[in-house]
Amino acid sequence: MSKTTVLLVNLGTPESPRVSDVRSYLSQFLNDPRVIDIPYLLRKILVNLIIVPFRAPKSAKIYKDLWTPEGSPIIIHGNAAKQKLQTQLGDQYQVELAMRYKNPSIPSVLERIRKSNPDKIIVLPLFPHYASASTGSALQEVMEVIKNWWVIPELSLISQYWNHSGFINAFVERGRQYDISSYDHVLFSYHGLPERQVDKVYDDGLCSDHNCEHEVTDENKYCYKAVCFGTTRLLAEKLGLSPEQYTVCFQSRLDKKWLEPFSDKVVEEKAKEGAKRLLVFSPAFVADCLETTVEIGEEYQEIFVEHGGEKVQLVESLNDHPLWIDTLADLVTSR
Repeated sequence: MSKTTVLLVNLGTPESPRVSDVRSYLSQFLNDPRVIDIPYLLRKILVNLIIVPFRAPKSAKIYKDLWTPEGSPIIIHGNAAKQKLQTQLGDQYQVELAMRYKNPSIPSVLERIRKSNPDKIIVLPLFPHYASASTGSALQEVMEVIKNWWVIPELSLISQYWNHSGFINAFVERGRQYDISSYDHVLFSYHGLPERQVDKVYDDGLCSDHNCEHEVTDENKYCYKAVCFGTTRLLAEKLGLSPEQYTVCFQSRLDKKWLEPFSDKVVEEKAKEGAKRLLVFSPAFVADCLETTVEIGEEYQEIFVEHGGEKVQLVESLNDHPLWIDTLADLVTSR
């Protein structure tokens, strides 16, 4: 009987919230040339001598707040989704989970897959919107390992699925847990990227030349900004939101030359305008993690209250929601 292996890949997590483990994780993550895309020597100096030494102790405190008795949420949610997808797909498939950074690592999981001698491998990064720093990095790492195999089976690489109806419907179901009419404004907050990284998608100019806030075309279909706005339009339509009822914004920036508007600034501005209740979706993340639970759920709540607001409500991510498992299964079986 032929067998297909499905490799789910997410970003990763430290082994523990200890400073040493967080430092090791950040070092691997930020030294990736697709993440910080500057010349090698400058990146090494910036990451290893400036960012990681100063950021690791602060991040460790945040991870300690995030950690559960069972471990890192991104691993917990990933394993739950993996197990449910395995059940849904059945014995003709083998579902595996790997992390781009730290463990379970892509090389170690792929070695287990190699020994199982599958007929086909489907690589499914858990990033709905293509970005070189996430999907691109994960797919490159997979190819770097597999290129050294003597026997290379059939491969299928999934780059993005920002407009998949199941993905959209799963987030809509999450949002409908809340009375949207009781909120003053809705935010769709996506992980940020440096502007130069979306500019690199184009051979003929800049992202700003391609109307990315309003349409997805053949020219900008791999532009992270364009597909984030595309997802938002689909979600807003399903949720019955008019354009003035919501804002697209970008979180987790490292400097001012990242995609705008910045989520934390939008939260502050809405509070100053008199908003008391905000509902926040974060559709770039399919599993709750530091960026959703802590950054949005806690840090943005503090910013909002500080400037006169009352409640920032995070819409939980997809985690192992049944519609999300259905979506993953469809992405797999359609290939």
